[in-house]
Amino acid sequence: MKCFQFSNDDHNKTRKSTSGQSSASVFTDSDLKGSEYSSQNVSTDISTESSSRVSFSCLSSKKACHLKVFTVEELKSATKNFSRSLMLGEGGFGGVYKGVLKDTNIAVKQLSQRGLQGHKEWVTEVNVLGVVEHQNLVKLIGYCAEDDERGIQRLLVYEFLPNRSVQDHLISRFMSPLPWQTRLNIARDAAQGLAYLHEGMEFQIIFRDFKSSNILLDEKWNAKLSDFGLARLGPSDGLSHVSTAVVGTVGYAAPEYIQTGRLTSKSDVWSYGVFLYELITGRRPLDRNKPKNEQKLLEWVRPHLSDLKKFEQILDPRLDGNYSIKSAQKLAAIANRCLVKHPRNRPKMSEVLEMVNQVVKATEAKIPQTPIDESSTPNVDDDMFLVRCLTASRRLVEHTSRENKLLVWKLWKPKLVSSN
Repeated sequence: MKCFQFSNDDHNKTRKSTSGQSSASVFTDSDLKGSEYSSQNVSTDISTESSSRVSFSCLSSKKACHLKVFTVEELKSATKNFSRSLMLGEGGFGGVYKGVLKDTNIAVKQLSQRGLQGHKEWVTEVNVLGVVEHQNLVKLIGYCAEDDERGIQRLLVYEFLPNRSVQDHLISRFMSPLPWQTRLNIARDAAQGLAYLHEGMEFQIIFRDFKSSNILLDEKWNAKLSDFGLARLGPSDGLSHVSTAVVGTVGYAAPEYIQTGRLTSKSDVWSYGVFLYELITGRRPLDRNKPKNEQKLLEWVRPHLSDLKKFEQILDPRLDGNYSIKSAQKLAAIANRCLVKHPRNRPKMSEVLEMVNQVVKATEAKIPQTPIDESSTPNVDDDMFLVRCLTASRRLVEHTSRENKLLVWKLWKPKLVSSN
């Protein structure tokens, strides 16, 4: 899916690193001198008060970082000179290759030498993954940063995740479809990763490009968030948001972020809601190959929420009927809470995680779900499906028939950003 950017992103910080050793990686402004990037005019992201801005590099300097620094020759050898037969994928950043180092499989991301934006994202990724560690975040093993007569060499070395991305399994007809229980587990894993970034550390990280292609699957089908090149630190104390250039992927970005450039953790919550509908339907958020009235996922699902039979029509046909309709409805209810128009009325990711955990556990046990005290955590029990998940600004949805537990979307219409 196409990425968009309306203006230059903020100025990240970079340093040339000496290869062949382990290092605590901190990248700073002064280290740009001597690089071909030093002559570029790079604009700066600001919070509502620029004086309270804190960089990832500052966090890296405060927390031990044990990334290994590789040489280009090491990574050439590991990937058979970046053989196309070992390429796992390719994007705006460059190519990703499978490699082997000391009998261990790795994934090597190679920066395209053309773009400033890719270089800045490379710096951000090193600084973010140098200070965070979680079972649902992809592990960065090390990096390569060499400038020589061949030009700039910027590479990242990750743990190898053999089952590719969630998007690959949802849209590719050459890969086996994900079973329903696996989709629920992926929803839980992704929520755990986001909750950690938002609330699990003394500082907050906003992913800013949460999407199915950035969720990778390991050998046991555990999901891990990847590609943190667009990540940003959350607002400093006393500030409500970070003001930033609008970047991300069409179909996932929250409407208030698109319209104002004001970024909060609730922007990621919106993207997560879109992702839940991807898991339910097996469709992309924006697909130009579909008939015109089916191209925008959120608009397409809206009229199908009016009754059970219509709702079943949006479920991924590749599931071949092997799913729990109750858990699918509950997952849609959680998605609707994430997709409330006003960001303040969206739940925090820790609350979303609680709701998803309820659905996963109830489906695994195959028994009716026990209602949870309303005062402690959001509840997605059947009886509350129409009420508690749907109260929002401008009445996103309304309760219609209690007997049938129906959903009707009324006033809210999703707005998508032009990818031109």
